[in-house]
Amino acid sequence: MSTNKNLPWASVWVTGAGRGIGEALAILFAQKGLTVYASSRTTSELEILQKRSQGYSGTIIPITLDITDPHQIEVLMHSWDQGEGLPELVILNAGTHDPFPAKEFSAQRCQRVFDINLQGTINCLDPVLKRMLKSNSGQLAVMASVAGYRGLPTAAAYGASKAALIHLCEALRLDLKDSNVTLQVINPGFVRTPLTDKNEFKMPALQEPKEAAESILIGLLSTGFEIAFPSRFVYFLKLLRIFPYRWYFALIGKTVKP
Repeated sequence: MSTNKNLPWASVWVTGAGRGIGEALAILFAQKGLTVYASSRTTSELEILQKRSQGYSGTIIPITLDITDPHQIEVLMHSWDQGEGLPELVILNAGTHDPFPAKEFSAQRCQRVFDINLQGTINCLDPVLKRMLKSNSGQLAVMASVAGYRGLPTAAAYGASKAALIHLCEALRLDLKDSNVTLQVINPGFVRTPLTDKNEFKMPALQEPKEAAESILIGLLSTGFEIAFPSRFVYFLKLLRIFPYRWYFALIGKTVKP
């Protein structure tokens, strides 16, 4: 059990914790008193994160990890198997974004986005689910995006990878209904991060990473499947999902412009 009276977890693993939402989540959980295993490909970012957490009631343990390498993930899992065990809460947040229009469409660029956002998440899901199902316990959240609801300009690769993650989580949630393993999907709107800084259009309802982390924590403490925010923007995008294509293309074509 957690030593923090306000939260049900003692430990959490956050992937992609070197920057953006992942960094904000790691800081928030450390402030709340959790042991935070913060993984990222970039060691220097993790060192800065660990220094920032000094003085918090929780602890940040940096882990240099490339989620596209299953061997590295298995080594990490083995270390937990031989020690403290898998963290009670796992947030698979790591991802990338590479916006490009149709005239710059590239199979190679798509593959890189899919390798990190989709296959990288799957690489982590595999051993995590096995261990949670074996112990019949644990909470798992996957970072997708509202960009996975419908196609958006310059987001063919990113949106497709996030749509696949949403579909993946929906299917797994059904399969896990008779277990004590909780699976949730996180669908943020626009959050100011190094990834969204690549967008060349005005992003509506833009939030800061700290705001996003606080919204995610509220969602993690609920029993709902989807953690989506900000609410008004999400409702608008969900309404667009039922629009006929001709209405949708006309509206988005006028609204989202570089």
